[in-house]
Amino acid sequence: MMKRMVSGSDALVAGLAQLLEPDQVLHGPAIEKAYECDAYTVDRSPPFAVVLPRSTEEVCQIVKWCSEFGVPFTPRGAGTGLSGGAMAAKGGVVVSTKKMTQILELDPLNERLWAQAGATNASLSAAARPHGLHFAPDPSSQTVSTLGGNIAENSGGPHTLKYGVTVQHVLQVTFVDSAGVAHRIGNLVEGDPEPDILSLIVGSEGTVGLVTEAWVKLTPLPTEVRTLLAAFPSVRAATETVAKIVASGILPAALEFMDGRMLMALRQAFGLSFPAGAEAMLLIECDGNDPAKVDHEAHSCESVCRGRGALSVEAAETSEERARLWTARKKGIGAMGRLAPTIVTHDGVIPRSRLPEMLDFVYEVAARHGLGVANLFHAGDGNLHPCFYFDDREPGIVQRVVSAGEEILARCVELGGSVTGEHGIGLEKLDGLKLMFSDDDLSLQRSMRRVFSTSELCNPCKLIPDQRGCVEHMRRWRGAAT
Repeated sequence: MMKRMVSGSDALVAGLAQLLEPDQVLHGPAIEKAYECDAYTVDRSPPFAVVLPRSTEEVCQIVKWCSEFGVPFTPRGAGTGLSGGAMAAKGGVVVSTKKMTQILELDPLNERLWAQAGATNASLSAAARPHGLHFAPDPSSQTVSTLGGNIAENSGGPHTLKYGVTVQHVLQVTFVDSAGVAHRIGNLVEGDPEPDILSLIVGSEGTVGLVTEAWVKLTPLPTEVRTLLAAFPSVRAATETVAKIVASGILPAALEFMDGRMLMALRQAFGLSFPAGAEAMLLIECDGNDPAKVDHEAHSCESVCRGRGALSVEAAETSEERARLWTARKKGIGAMGRLAPTIVTHDGVIPRSRLPEMLDFVYEVAARHGLGVANLFHAGDGNLHPCFYFDDREPGIVQRVVSAGEEILARCVELGGSVTGEHGIGLEKLDGLKLMFSDDDLSLQRSMRRVFSTSELCNPCKLIPDQRGCVEHMRRWRGAAT
């Protein structure tokens, strides 16, 4: 029988201190401030404590204790999520994987790797690179984002246009359910005889339990890479080019878009220069192991760009030049800090043929709400990232940002797309799911969560709209001025 919830942060911290070493239990005003949100900063709710387990066994102990005493718990990796998924919606305990960073085994002959959930995405590829392998999913935050977070959000990235998102690259996970019991889910070889439970866990945003370890697939590094940066005189010219490239029969490894306002931020922040008159740019990368084929794909992409009115097309000749061309794309979000102190990055998806009209709509919505917006996104698979920039100390502006985002996501659904491609639902997009699914659909999804546990303690109020027990907390989430 579940005991009455521990009352007061002091009692909670004292209980956790009996399970872990002193440096593994963090609490106090500074910790509450640091962990009150993830990278979606307009909703905030501080935890009572943060715990830093080092092993699956310690995670099991923590979750069992929370379950016994009725304490909500929220999994968290690096906190780079963009939909509020790692926010402690009901306070309680944040279970951080930041000390679980070990790569446990590298098996290059079978092209796989076993790591703890707190290992960074980039560290997996760094370990595999001497063997000519890498971990293909590559979110832009990959130097800090963690494997567990990638699995929770089913993360993508620039190169997933060709190589697929996280779910295609996970073989097996060690998973702690909401009762504190560890399970091995998945199989290290093809032809798994069990039901595909793994696909229910990947993308579940930490709402059915915590992934503590995972075996992932490694992908051979291509021997040939060609990178192009094409400048266009208008957003429409660039977005029309995207569909033309893919329709020509070429599937680039990456096909990324940046608009003029993003270029302005990059100039101010990093002193980067771009061709005169450029209002949009496409970064295009082709790769493979056949030099002639990769050259043909790159030349075809360049031809399409020039045929659609590109001002210039720059091709990288060396790995150093390739890294330079990628600088603008990799540093774009960071550059936004030069424009305003607060950014909200959205994540709708549409068919790539609808990009021109969708971008027109994004700019119109931003202007109507009196907001700044810059765009940088995965154009090849129609995964938009409109970035609203603003000062959240201005009265009423947060609600204008939220309303503008809701309009944009609703339009994505109207055009045959989705409210998210890789950032997840979290708590930001709960209402957006109702645009895509019926009440019966959502009821079925909630029943999936109950397969793992009937407890509401594991990352409550996230992923699937369900107002029970959450409505009373909604007013205090919004931490910015309204």
